[in-house]
Amino acid sequence: MRAEDLLPDHQNKFQFSDGTIIRKGTVGAFLVNAKVWCDPAAEPAQRAVAERDLLDSLPALRALGLFEVLSISDDALRDFVERH
Repeated sequence: MRAEDLLPDHQNKFQFSDGTIIRKGTVGAFLVNAKVWCDPAAEPAQRAVAERDLLDSLPALRALGLFEVLSISDDALRDFVERH
């Protein structure tokens, strides 16, 4: 399957039957936020924003099954995701 088969160019989001919405870019945003959250040199305010955005993305990423296929190598991030 190609990305455009899942979400065509003209469509920006998909709603699962349980009401969970995933937008284009959710996985990419998770990766960017994870890098900030894991960076010990990140400013506390940046890290707080990244944490909030990580939390917001978890329902959609779980609905996609991301964590059933990929494992998180960073122990702290993996624990964070598992706790929330």
